[in-house]
Amino acid sequence: MDTTIKSIQVGMPSWLDSDDSSDPSEKPWLSGFRKLPIQGAVEVSETGLAGDGQADLENHGGRDKAILCYCAEHYHAWEIELERESIAFGLFGENLTLAQGTERDVCIGDVFSIGDVKVQVSQPRQPCWKLGRFAGHSELPKKVVRTGFCGWYLRVLQTGIIESGMPFKLEERTQPDWSVRRAHRTMYAKKDDPQFAEKSELSALPELSDAWKNQLGR
Repeated sequence: MDTTIKSIQVGMPSWLDSDDSSDPSEKPWLSGFRKLPIQGAVEVSETGLAGDGQADLENHGGRDKAILCYCAEHYHAWEIELERESIAFGLFGENLTLAQGTERDVCIGDVFSIGDVKVQVSQPRQPCWKLGRFAGHSELPKKVVRTGFCGWYLRVLQTGIIESGMPFKLEERTQPDWSVRRAHRTMYAKKDDPQFAEKSELSALPELSDAWKNQLGR
């Protein structure tokens, strides 16, 4: 799968929501979820993009989850689902919004080049309550799980500089049977689902993130 970077978003942790709300669920919360588009070149290190950060380092960030990707093709479907005229890139907290290619087209372990930068797919993204709160739609995480429009994380194999419009080119595919979509469905499979039995196979993939290996092994 070859595509291009349509937009790049970064953001450091900040306080979100108003502190004058009477609803406890709307009280201020510290999060790095708000990612804003940037123009021009951005440096890529082993831990992510320059100017980007996470508030919850226990569950987000790190080398296995250095960069979050999301497909621009999904945004139209979300505009219909959420009944919004338009949704700006970055709503899903992604760093890279890709022009084409969905979770069905990308596999665990895929290595992509972006100029001199090389990245590898490490795991699907698991949506949490923060996505729903940031988007103002509490049911959005459940909808992401249902649709499989989850996005995926990258680890950085080779650092460098990237910018919007650059090709995002597949260089190596080691796990052609394990699309991000299949991995996502396997993680959420119930015991009565035939895919439940595939969890041990998924956890054995050497390219899979340590976090998912640990979660699957419980």
